[in-house]
Amino acid sequence: MSVPDLRRLLPPLGAAAAVLALWSALAWSGAVAPGLLPGPAETFRALAGSARSGTLAEDLSASLARAGQGFALGAAAGSVLGFATGYLPRLSALVTPLVSFLRPIPAIALVPLATAWFGIGEDAKRLLIAYAVLLAVWLYVHDGVSRVPVSHLRAARSLGAPLHRRFAEVLLPAAAPSLLAALRYGASVALLALVAAELGGAESGLAYRLQVDGQFLRVDRVFAGLLVLGLVGVAVDLVLAAAGRRIVRWEAS
Repeated sequence: MSVPDLRRLLPPLGAAAAVLALWSALAWSGAVAPGLLPGPAETFRALAGSARSGTLAEDLSASLARAGQGFALGAAAGSVLGFATGYLPRLSALVTPLVSFLRPIPAIALVPLATAWFGIGEDAKRLLIAYAVLLAVWLYVHDGVSRVPVSHLRAARSLGAPLHRRFAEVLLPAAAPSLLAALRYGASVALLALVAAELGGAESGLAYRLQVDGQFLRVDRVFAGLLVLGLVGVAVDLVLAAAGRRIVRWEAS
């Protein structure tokens, strides 16, 4: 690892160390009952125990499958709809009011309806996540496409470029930064919606385990589960950000 790479790591590592120190000090101070605020050591022991028993791997696999499938479905639908409404003003006038109505309705509010319609199987969970991701991705993509200068598209059309070339060579490159930002935001929304989805009759998963551990006041396990969720979110965001830097090279120039 090069020196510049190490320098980039210093701020996040320093912030993590500061959080751990503050967390430890607060837990050891006795300001909060030990059973309600476990320290880092107790949390990591609970995490290690979950890993040794195989529960962590089972829950992580189930949650990643649900979140990944729901994200893929919602991101694809949201991207297509966002490009369509951003490019076609008449379609935007029809769709935008409906999406604006749906966006304030959280996925957790739809759990009873999804359970009634699709049962407690995986389809309901995937669709709940896809619903939340679709609305989030649509907003970013629609905004990015609608901001592409009309003069660019008119110039391409005047030069005889057919529709598919105007899309591939003008519209898509111009809107790519917004699309990648939409995917990063959609991935975080998928994890948020996962919590709501796993409340609808799941028997495994990170959010399901949080609910069970909370009912038995296993706060150390709850903290461990929250830590895993946060780390998964960071890892996914780093991967998408790195992919974005490789794909949208012209944005930094």
